[in-house]
Amino acid sequence: MSTPKKTARRIESDPRLRTLAKAGYAATGLVHVLLGSIVLAVAFGGDGDADQSGAFQALAASPAGLVALWAVALALLALALWHAVAAFAGAGEKGSWSRRLSEAGQAVAFAALGVIAISVAIGGRSDGDASVKETSSGVLSLPGGALILGAVGAGVLVAGIAFGAIGVRRSFRKKLSVPTGAMGTLVVTLGVVGYVAKGVSLATVGVLLGVAAIRVDPQEAGGLDGAVRSLLELPAGPVIAIAVGGGLIAYGLFCLFRARYARL
Repeated sequence: MSTPKKTARRIESDPRLRTLAKAGYAATGLVHVLLGSIVLAVAFGGDGDADQSGAFQALAASPAGLVALWAVALALLALALWHAVAAFAGAGEKGSWSRRLSEAGQAVAFAALGVIAISVAIGGRSDGDASVKETSSGVLSLPGGALILGAVGAGVLVAGIAFGAIGVRRSFRKKLSVPTGAMGTLVVTLGVVGYVAKGVSLATVGVLLGVAAIRVDPQEAGGLDGAVRSLLELPAGPVIAIAVGGGLIAYGLFCLFRARYARL
């Protein structure tokens, strides 16, 4: 008799879903390359929304961009499904809780990206920073809202630190069949730089949410676009923003390689 857990494992090992999941990593890579390019443009004084919706809008504006955007959205949703199934398939295993939480978190993150991509594809003009401020305002209006928003900010900050630690410790190699020689060195280098840059961007978002909670002011909150613009206000801020933009491009390229070398 097939149990839900066995069914989940069978779905997880389905080669068709694995192929779609790898396409999802490629889509993530494309989004981060575009995102990093926008961050660089902003750092050099240009204009643009330095967040995921801005990257999707840039993709939609390219030749055959709408078709590409729908393909990216579906690939991201397929990757979210794979992580969700992986979280369920690991139920009951010894020491499985941390893995299940990680898989579930990734499922939510990729699903959110897929939904944003669909929103842009059907004509929406999502403003990530405005959405974060609006959501923060709603949270702060609740009883204990400042504590809730502070906890969310702390969680995002911890996620950023975790990304940075994965990069520094190179623990991402456990999920890859790293090739030998120069190609392997390139993949690992891109992973280190990319994970650290991703960590810095997430940590900055977490700090902005924390400041908004402490000051009980939703206007202090911000998404990735707000984080980049906050970095630009710091001493040597443009240099930091340029490094983050370049690092996000490196992370995107790493994800493209991950689509090829991921252990699923």
